[in-house]
Amino acid sequence: MADGQLEAYEVVAEFNRYLRFERDLSPHTIRAYLSDVEALLDHLGNELSNINIGTLREWLAEQHASGMARATLARRTACIRTFTAYCHRRGWLPDDPGLLLGSAKAPRPLPAVLDQDQAQAALEVLPAEGPKDLRDQAVLELLYATGVRVSELCALDVDDVDRDRHVIRVIGKGRKERSVPFGLPALHALDKWCVQGRPLWIRAGTGPALFLGVRGGRMDAGTVRRVVHARLRQIEGAPDMGPHGLRHSAATHLLEGGADLRSVQELLGHASLNTTQIYTHVSIERLRTAYQQAHPRA
Repeated sequence: MADGQLEAYEVVAEFNRYLRFERDLSPHTIRAYLSDVEALLDHLGNELSNINIGTLREWLAEQHASGMARATLARRTACIRTFTAYCHRRGWLPDDPGLLLGSAKAPRPLPAVLDQDQAQAALEVLPAEGPKDLRDQAVLELLYATGVRVSELCALDVDDVDRDRHVIRVIGKGRKERSVPFGLPALHALDKWCVQGRPLWIRAGTGPALFLGVRGGRMDAGTVRRVVHARLRQIEGAPDMGPHGLRHSAATHLLEGGADLRSVQELLGHASLNTTQIYTHVSIERLRTAYQQAHPRA
């Protein structure tokens, strides 16, 4: 870079601090954004002065020509817009060329979901009474009852469960807190795990985690995924899915049961109603399928 300007690695380091401490993005998102910025700067010879709408479009066009997935291109476009806006605010760019970039939108396929009979069958598989069985049943019941993300489930502490009000306190994306209700089946499963199972796995230093692994530490997302996949393999005709599939299923079944879209948005912790609206499309597709199978004039 020219004299008096920051070196490329300093720009990336400053952007990293901005993403972490001001935007409070997840570590996964920060890693992806920094990788994108480093790739862009490398393409531009590590010169911020080379950033303009032409070079940005050229870089994205090269990614597209190389066969990069639309979802990745959409993320890279979002990253560039964030980066150029930040550089402009810091005075490193005279204007913000990212404002002229079109928003690349990734296709949003409809998520696979369980039907209500499959969900009921999955939760009515009679588990044994060992601590692992009690934990797994409580995990499955709570995932389907609340539609929480797997990261939110793993982060739950014992005190985050309000048994009297039947709600859990969840810290979601952007460290936003919300309360999510659950029903009696989930409460009963939680009580059995907390009374009969969890005490058997407590070790020195276990801490307040609600769900534990066999060694007494906090249950991780990979273990939750294995639990969900294993249970659904026992259900004939059920699609193979992980915890996010139960989240999709819970949202779809809420809408099918008459819940309004705003309430489902709040329960799921979606920042935008547009994200929640995909579940209305799922419900419509299921209705269309049922119509075509059942109506004599379909």
